[in-house]
Amino acid sequence: MANNTVAGIVHETCGAIWENLGEIHMKFPSNKEAIQITDNFWKRWKFPNCIGCIDGKRIRIKAPANSGSMFYNYKHFFSIVLQGIAGPDYRFIAIEVGAYGKESDGGIFSNSRLSKRLENGSRNAASERQLPDTNVFLPHVLIADEAYPLKTYLMCPYPERSLGPEEEYYNRRLSLARQVVECAFGIMTSKWRLLTKSMEVHLQKADIIIQCICLLHNIVIDREGIPLNIEPTPNGFQQNAAIRARNIG
Repeated sequence: MANNTVAGIVHETCGAIWENLGEIHMKFPSNKEAIQITDNFWKRWKFPNCIGCIDGKRIRIKAPANSGSMFYNYKHFFSIVLQGIAGPDYRFIAIEVGAYGKESDGGIFSNSRLSKRLENGSRNAASERQLPDTNVFLPHVLIADEAYPLKTYLMCPYPERSLGPEEEYYNRRLSLARQVVECAFGIMTSKWRLLTKSMEVHLQKADIIIQCICLLHNIVIDREGIPLNIEPTPNGFQQNAAIRARNIG
């Protein structure tokens, strides 16, 4: 069978999977589901009011013709960016695919559809909830690393300079919880090895293939549960090959 024929079949199949199963296995959470997510983040990671961890992963691609340096990233390879939000169970809550590899994670987020919805107050992160064991009400939040902009709905670490005990504790709790999204990328990369190589397809086809892989990742967790070797430990997070695989490619 010719390569073009195979590529066409793969593209159509990925599109059909996304169209028919996307709203089942990667539906943005309702208010009730958002509360369940925050409860699980608190139970597993001791970070309150968190509805997800956000990060970007650069996916290797063949250098597009006449693209200059827009797809060439700081790791010195051509790529597009998968921006993902993961929940406490390592499932992807939402994704966006296709930004230039050269762009920063914070810049990609600021220009994303999700950011615009959050800025307009049209997503659940805008609602407030009582912090555990207090009378204080604060918004639901996403958590991210220092590459992202600080917002009322997006929490980032304090800069690593002259920190007091409370700031250090906050950074530590945020870092432990935020590793959920790194681990989600790692689990996915270790299972779908295509993500460790350069994708030799048209950019639009690469986008839908990556979307489909993220969806299949969720389907596997929905059917089989969380892999046992990445369950939380008393110290927060069990380091393993999944995290290391997150940075391959």
